[in-house]
Formats: sequence, C-alpha cells, structure tokens
Amino acid sequence: MNITLETRSPAQVETQALVGYVFDEDPVSGRVAELGPASDVLRRLAKNDELTGKSLEITYIHAPQGLAAERLLIIGAGKKGKFDNAQLRKLASVALRHLKARGVKRLVFLAREDGATADAAQAVTEGLVLGDFEGDKYKTGDKKNSGAFESAALAGWDAKSGADKAIEKGRIIAEAQNFARSLANEPANYLTPKVLADRAAEMARENGLGCDILDETRIAELKMGALLSVAQGGPEPPRMIVITYNPPNAAPGSPVLALVGKAVTFDTGGISIKPAADMDKMKFDMSGGAAMIATMKALSKLKPAIKVIAVVPSTENMPGGRAQKPGDVQVSMSGKTIEVLNTDAEGRLILADGVTYARKLGATHLVDAATLTGAIVVALGAVNAGVFGTNQAFTDRVLASAKAAGEKMWPMPMDDEYREMMKGTIADLQNISGGRYAGAITGAMFIREFAEDTPWVHLDIAGTAWLDDAKPWMAKGGTGTPVRTLVDLAMNFNSKK
Repeated sequence: MNITLETRSPAQVETQALVGYVFDEDPVSGRVAELGPASDVLRRLAKNDELTGKSLEITYIHAPQGLAAERLLIIGAGKKGKFDNAQLRKLASVALRHLKARGVKRLVFLAREDGATADAAQAVTEGLVLGDFEGDKYKTGDKKNSGAFESAALAGWDAKSGADKAIEKGRIIAEAQNFARSLANEPANYLTPKVLADRAAEMARENGLGCDILDETRIAELKMGALLSVAQGGPEPPRMIVITYNPPNAAPGSPVLALVGKAVTFDTGGISIKPAADMDKMKFDMSGGAAMIATMKALSKLKPAIKVIAVVPSTENMPGGRAQKPGDVQVSMSGKTIEVLNTDAEGRLILADGVTYARKLGATHLVDAATLTGAIVVALGAVNAGVFGTNQAFTDRVLASAKAAGEKMWPMPMDDEYREMMKGTIADLQNISGGRYAGAITGAMFIREFAEDTPWVHLDIAGTAWLDDAKPWMAKGGTGTPVRTLVDLAMNFNSKK
C-alpha cells in the first residue's frame, strides 16, 4: 500500500473515502467541523444522538455534500483525556478494515489540528498497514477482504512536521510486524524449524544482515543439550538461528542487545501431551522467535546505533519413540543440569541454550520473548504480556518502550523465594516447580539462571501473541507482538527516557 502526505484541503481531495475521528465530549469539532455542508449533516446526527463519539462508533455517509470524497467515515475516539497514539493506531486500522470490507481501496485519513504530530503520523501509518493484513493465505475460494488496499494519504499534517519520515518509519515497523504475523499463522507442516531458518536467512540476505544457521550437528558440537532434548522426540531436526545487525562506526565496548525468541514450530507437549482441544493453535508457539526475526528486519532499515543480535532456537516438541521422558536429566550448554519433570515445559529448555549462546556471542543486555506459560494468561488474560527482569533500570527501559509502542505489558515479581521452587532434587534445576502456583514466575526464574549477571528481561507473550477471534482492528491469528516494543528499545537504547 502506498501511503503519502496530502497537502490539499480535505474538502478538495478526490478519494473513495475521507476518514475523521471525534470525541464524545464534542462529536463535531476540530477539522471535522470544517467540512462545510457535510459538517452540518454530522451536527444533525449528533443532535439526534446518532453520532456520539463513543469509542469505535462508525458513522458512514455516502456522497457527502461539499466534499470531493465519495464517502465520509467518522470514527468515535471516546474520551479525549484517555486518547493517545495507541488509540489512534487502532482507529486507523478500524477505518481501513471497515472500508476494505465494503470494496474501498483508497482513503484519506484526516488529523485533528491538535494531533498532527510526527508520532501521530507514524501511529496512523502503522494502523493502516496492520489493518490491511489478512490471514487467509491458504484459502482458494472467494477472499472478500484479501485484496490489498491500493493507497492511503494523511491529511492535516504540516509539511514541516516530520510526518513524511514518520510515515516511512511506521510503514517499516508495521510491515515487520505483519511479517511476524505471517510466520505465526503458517501451518506446522509448512513451517518446520528448517523452513523457518531458511525464511530467516532469506530475510537477512535481502536486508544486508549477518546470518548464521546452526544445524543439528553444530548444535551438538556446542553441547546444547537442552535444545536437543526437546528436538529428539520428532523427525524434524532443530535449528539455532542467529541474525546480526552491526551499526556503522560502533565504538569498542558498546552495548550489545540480544533478542532471544522461542520458536517451537509445533508443540504437542511431548510425552506430557496436551489435551486435544485447541492443540491446532500450537503452531503459534514460535511467535517469540518470529517477533525477533521480524524485529531484525525493521532494524536493518531503521539502523539503530547499537549492535543487535537475534538468537532463535527452533524445534518441534513431539512424543515420538525417542522423546525425552519425565524424570530425564539433561545437560544444558551452560553445563547446568536439568531434571525434566514435565516435557510440556519445553520452551524454557530451548531458551536456556539460546540465552547461554547469546551471552557467548557478547550480549551485554538480554530480552527474551516466548509463549511460555498458560499461567500468565490466567494472571493477565489476553490484555497484557508479563514482564520479568533482573535489572530494574533495564526492565523500566523495556516497559517505557512498550508504552511508547502501544503494546500493553505488566511487570511481575521476581522475589528470591520463587527461585527456591526451581531447585532440582537430583539435578541443578527442575523445569517446573513442585506446586500448582506461580507458574509464570517460576518459568521466568528458570530462564534467569542462564542469564546469570547479564541484565535480562523476559516477556511472556502467551496471552497476547494470538487472537482467537478477529477484532474490528485486526484479523484473527498472530498479532506480531512485541515487535514494536523491541524496535523502540533498540532505536532508543542510549536515550535517558
């Protein structure tokens, strides 16, 4: 989709749809109140309570008098005091998806005079690109909403606002997020660990990034016993994907940010097999790894000032004849031994070797993302990702990036008492605690053992990486979280925010 700035008066722009947004305190205000006869129609609707400004309310007018646009679409933005760029991003997605379902292919999005900032232009652009994504790749029949939007323009922004650069940045980030979504949506028979590695390598080549794919032989040579233990239950060999961005003129001793992502391309639970219900969704158990690969795609174009490494351990977790058994002891790359009490707690096993390898590659700061536990979904639902960290300053920096990027995250406790729950009986560690409680925290505590003294943040995205049902602003399936947060973190790593 081509997205540009529109400098003409909104009333003069010839387009299939002009889109504006209003607040519930005053439904016809700002530039929406300056659309001539069309504004008069909106005022009559507001007087009759047919236009209220309530969040996501749609008002749709065909052939609006006095406008060159074929349609006028007004979206309710709710209360002005609660409105931010995250809501603006959502409104843009809602507008595009609403219009796209009705055959519209071109729109102009109108800013309010007090909201025409560069950040707002980026948010609108992200919303438009994210809203244009569909998860129907394998449908062969009629795809009502699958045709890509042709063009969009942003009106109301001053040419000196920096909006043109913000549009390009928003497009890069949203396209990367959509790349992560497309990977998460892939069926497991099409996206094996090897295929994921091939896709990552292809992306790296196209974008000038360094890439190293460790096959099962090199993984064994490096003694990544935790990753190999998960992989041994099925015929598909594991891969360790390493993608590197090197900034120009980086000073010696500069920070190195490592992004470690869980990429279990299908998770049956192994011998501790999952219930049949919803097991089909376990293809998205590689969403953390997909997000890290996609983040690197964005960073290759945005060019942060620090070195960034993505480390993505990838495997299937199958219950074949060679599968590891509850009670087995495995030796991780770090040399720490692990008593496997439940083979469905496999994500933390492969992350253990991923985090260890990232540290070996020189990481000074670590962020891992994983669809790790059902416990975090019980705690936070599908609203917030759980955030766990060892270094408060670094954790706060990640949370600040999440807020800036509009991805909801919530800090979780990491008290030493939880660490005791992961001590093994016959090995250094056990991969689940002995009790029923605090499963998300104890899972994070397990990974923490391998981060050691390196500043580390763990993102449990089990509740936020997948949409079970389509929303007005997003198609069903993978969400691509936390790509926007990680991009913001890398781009602003040396700032004081």
